[in-house]
Amino acid sequence: MPPDPRLLRRLLRARDRMDAASHEDWPVRRLAEVSALSPAHFARAFKQAFGLPPHRYLLTRRIERASAMLRETDLPVSDIAFRTGWNSLGTFGRVFREVTGMHPGQLRVDARANVQAPGLVPGCVLGAAHRPALDTAVSEKRRRRAAGRTSATESEEMA
Repeated sequence: MPPDPRLLRRLLRARDRMDAASHEDWPVRRLAEVSALSPAHFARAFKQAFGLPPHRYLLTRRIERASAMLRETDLPVSDIAFRTGWNSLGTFGRVFREVTGMHPGQLRVDARANVQAPGLVPGCVLGAAHRPALDTAVSEKRRRRAAGRTSATESEEMA
């Protein structure tokens, strides 16, 4: 059953706020206030509507933004980490590597080695191609890797 349009509008308001200010802290309580919902109801409804819990959605946006900044700027990795909302360079590097399969510096080197002529591929297509897949929690991927049980798609993500 599709979600109520009024509920979806409230959830979109919170998602738009996260998109506009992904560098800020967005605890569920704050997002629920933006949506005028209880925290528990907000968390359940957000996951049902968008397929990801709010925290994972925010991680996806932060990693996307950091990846774009690594490809397009010469800023130091530490500046990029703090500008995209990470409080610790170590946490940023670890999560970035677990989500994208490479270290931030390596992404920059690879992106510069594979420079294409501008305008050949629309930016929206490039953005979708570089969007990290966070449908499985990073901690769950880590547990599966330690146990030697990874699916084909997870193995491709980590490669």
